[in-house]
Amino acid sequence: MSFDPMAAAIDWLDAFRSGDLESVVEMFADEAVVLCGCCSAAWIADKSGLRTFWQQRLHDCAPTDLDDLQPSGEGVMLTYRMGDSLVAATLDFDAAGRIVSMQCHNVIQPPVAAGLAKAAGT
Repeated sequence: MSFDPMAAAIDWLDAFRSGDLESVVEMFADEAVVLCGCCSAAWIADKSGLRTFWQQRLHDCAPTDLDDLQPSGEGVMLTYRMGDSLVAATLDFDAAGRIVSMQCHNVIQPPVAAGLAKAAGT
């Protein structure tokens, strides 16, 4: 059976949503790099830093719903809801299926009211 990065991304999001620190940290390779620009800006490049980062993220920045999931290079780009925000995350994987890099940021969404007014021609 071959590695499925889309399924691995869903597993990551499920572990993140459920607050499973051990599963989330275990999904990352020892040399993984995380560049976070959404809930709390951070750059992490070691396993102990990952644990500390995820302890805080699981507490303060839990995602709710998956919005979109697409293949991207050696990994996956997914967007998910976090409170009123939409977050985009790119996960790249090694041959063993562990995350070697993750980049995330808030997606800027136009205000709903402005979109409705434009659609109505006002």
